Amino acid sequence: MKLTSWGKYPLIETTLASPANEALALAALEGGGALIGRGLGRSYGDSALNDHLVLSSLRLNFIESFDEESGVLVAGAGVSLAEILDAFVPRGWFLPVTPGTKFVSLGGAVASDVHGKDHHVAATFSRHVEWLDLWTPATGLIRCSDTENSDIFHATAGAHGLTGFILRVALRLQKIPSAFIKQKMVKTGNLDAIMDTFERYAGLPFTVAWIDCLQSGKGLGRSIFMGGSFAEKEELPARYRLRPYQPPSPKALAVPFDFPSFALNSFSVKAFNAFYYGKAPKELKKSIVSYNSFFYPLDSIHNWNRIYGRRGFTQYQFVLPKETSVFGLADILKTIAESGQGSFLAVLKLFGKQPVFDGNISFPMRGYTLALDFPITKKLFPLLDRLDAMVLECGGRHYLTKDARMSGEVLRRGYGPALGDFLAIKKRLDPEGRFVSLQARRLGLV
Repeated sequence: MKLTSWGKYPLIETTLASPANEALALAALEGGGALIGRGLGRSYGDSALNDHLVLSSLRLNFIESFDEESGVLVAGAGVSLAEILDAFVPRGWFLPVTPGTKFVSLGGAVASDVHGKDHHVAATFSRHVEWLDLWTPATGLIRCSDTENSDIFHATAGAHGLTGFILRVALRLQKIPSAFIKQKMVKTGNLDAIMDTFERYAGLPFTVAWIDCLQSGKGLGRSIFMGGSFAEKEELPARYRLRPYQPPSPKALAVPFDFPSFALNSFSVKAFNAFYYGKAPKELKKSIVSYNSFFYPLDSIHNWNRIYGRRGFTQYQFVLPKETSVFGLADILKTIAESGQGSFLAVLKLFGKQPVFDGNISFPMRGYTLALDFPITKKLFPLLDRLDAMVLECGGRHYLTKDARMSGEVLRRGYGPALGDFLAIKKRLDPEGRFVSLQARRLGLV
């Protein structure tokens, strides 16, 4: 069958298997041959694609137990974050870390070691995982945690399925006072101003900014900042106080077909960016919004990836150390603006300190991360090669969950000795290299 990921690039021919239960999943794993695991297919590139066998966890979507005292949820790797939210937000619980979409599987969130708007206070997803059950060719089914098989646990977080297949996860949820966010929004005139704003609101648990990547000159890096925290019941509008965990359902839209390739160009993107920036408040605006509109604005637009046309798109995400972010981001934004290949989906976040473990290749480091969507064109990859060199010069690295074209040399320089430690653990767990993605082959990881 034809299979791709969220970016719709690349599109490959492969076999997709979706075992109905754990026993059938184990039988498939023990059958031999090359494979890679897959959840909801929301990685952007080729990290969950394999041209022999892709093993889906989606039917392993059981919820096994929940402890109301500790907040520990035990569930199958195929359960989506949306299903967790639907089940537990009404009971006053929320995810400890969430990416920008809830249409991600629990196993996929561990495999990508996803981050969110609260990285500066909560780090990555795996820091809230009590334990996980993992199948590897060398060990069979084993349980891993911070204290049990800890080297395997840390290597698996952010490994994109290369250490084995995750079947079950125990995750600590967080207690929340309501399902609403006290949001603060303000627009800033340039890159220096948005960085100052991140620092000013560092005490907020959730911070993020949309950035106009086609502006140059004095307006380089102009942005819209959004920060927030969960609202207490007494802070809610009267109509919500009796139902603090039942926000209004988001209005769903859908993109019914692939846009023509000419629809997204420098003129249309500039027009959108000018409109979006122009309607943002000049002064600080405070409001109460639902968790869906704050954390998952794009989830209400089904199939939004069709906006980029049949050729698909890639999301380019990197992180720079905080000490090089000021000049590094400025140079990168200037290069993008000069190329005319800007994106209307451009998101800036400030990461906090990331815990470091031997063999762990999770993406974040303390500094600024920028994510930009680019439609696939003939001119794109040479531009991204230039950006790669600039990121490395600043001591940064790239997010494998979003990658579809990076070179192995860029990966090795970005992740340094941690990559070698990771590969040593992978070799021990998977000596014949059965767990392999197209990305892993391209990057020379197998």
